[in-house]
Amino acid sequence: MQKVAVIGAGYVGLVTAACLADLGNRVICVDNDRKKLENLKKGIIPIYEPGLEELIVKNRKSRRISFINSIKEATRKSEIIFICVGTPTQGSHGQTDLSAVEKVASEIARAMNGYKLIVSKSTVPTQTGERIKRTVEMIKRGSVDFDVVSNPEFLREGSAIYDTMHPERIVIGVESSRAQELMRKLYSPIKAPIVVTNIPTAEIIKHACNSFLSTKISFINAIANICELVNADVEKVAEAMGLDKRIGRQFLNAGAGFGGYCFPKDLDAFIHFAGNKGYDFELLKVVRKINTDQKKLLMRKIEDTLWIIKDKNIGVLGLSFKPNTDDIRNSISIEMIKMLQHSQAKIKAYDPHAMGKTRTILKEVKLCKDAYETARNSDCLLIMTEWDEFKQLDLFKLKKLLRQPVIIDGRNIFDPQRMKELGFVYKCVGRC
Repeated sequence: MQKVAVIGAGYVGLVTAACLADLGNRVICVDNDRKKLENLKKGIIPIYEPGLEELIVKNRKSRRISFINSIKEATRKSEIIFICVGTPTQGSHGQTDLSAVEKVASEIARAMNGYKLIVSKSTVPTQTGERIKRTVEMIKRGSVDFDVVSNPEFLREGSAIYDTMHPERIVIGVESSRAQELMRKLYSPIKAPIVVTNIPTAEIIKHACNSFLSTKISFINAIANICELVNADVEKVAEAMGLDKRIGRQFLNAGAGFGGYCFPKDLDAFIHFAGNKGYDFELLKVVRKINTDQKKLLMRKIEDTLWIIKDKNIGVLGLSFKPNTDDIRNSISIEMIKMLQHSQAKIKAYDPHAMGKTRTILKEVKLCKDAYETARNSDCLLIMTEWDEFKQLDLFKLKKLLRQPVIIDGRNIFDPQRMKELGFVYKCVGRC
């Protein structure tokens, strides 16, 4: 059993803390939001992530996980300390705001009462580990020893617990054999390849992975746009490409583009970092542009189909940036709604889990109880998140409820031929 502190009770921090506790470690999770901590102690989880609530409740009862607001106390009681705080984009040029990381590193340094292994779990630019080390060196009192480790997360929201417990690989960037041994011991219950490298390499790995996956999405969206011009089917193109083991089928799903907290932020950060080092990462700039343009192309489909958008009732299905999460950060759906509102459309919307968070940022949007209420008397139904619930809708009922049988599908969840046979005006991405 290891004594572990996890600083930050966000998506990454909560999943990391819960899973490490479930592996038998004693985990202290720290956050500065007292209301969030009180709710966590009651078993109320601030995010929707399948299985997370049950895991936290289970390990609270077993006293393997606790929630406090003191970094000092958590540091003194732990040997391994994970930094899982937010690293948002700062300004419009992709620079990463590392102020929270610096603050946490400083507080850890002041509280150290013995050897500490400080693990950077947040997605950070290369050389952040070096800066954490420098900060701790300057602030720590006495001759207490410590190591800094880079241990990037590769979690997919919606399957984060599975990804933590059954990862395809574990990456650890270390500078000492002591740090490597502690990290290997911590992860020994998990059967997965461990890639050991230096800290800068580990930091690059995370950005390289997310940037490559973003590239795959933008590539298939570019192919989809060509398919529409020549009456081809992007789904069949992706299927054939995916059967090539060198390429693989994952992330070759054409649609409205990628959103979420990680991909856009990490892409911008990597472009910014490379530029600061003297390398113009033109490839990733094009990836970003294609993703931005997908929203415009989807908007054009709506305009071409409805002709006049002003005063039209448009129902939107899906608000989260992907299914099985309530995360609406950088959601393409939210951006599309704002574009439609700018054109003076009247918006109704529904999402299985993201309604609460949407209320705080969207004004003049009617949030409905289900998909059918959203469709009722709408001139167009816009599908923006591929929830399983939407794939199983009664299409006959849907058609009767719509004022006009128009569906604009930004996630390609239905078969175009069947939709046409049912009498829908159905527009999707890259399929005819």
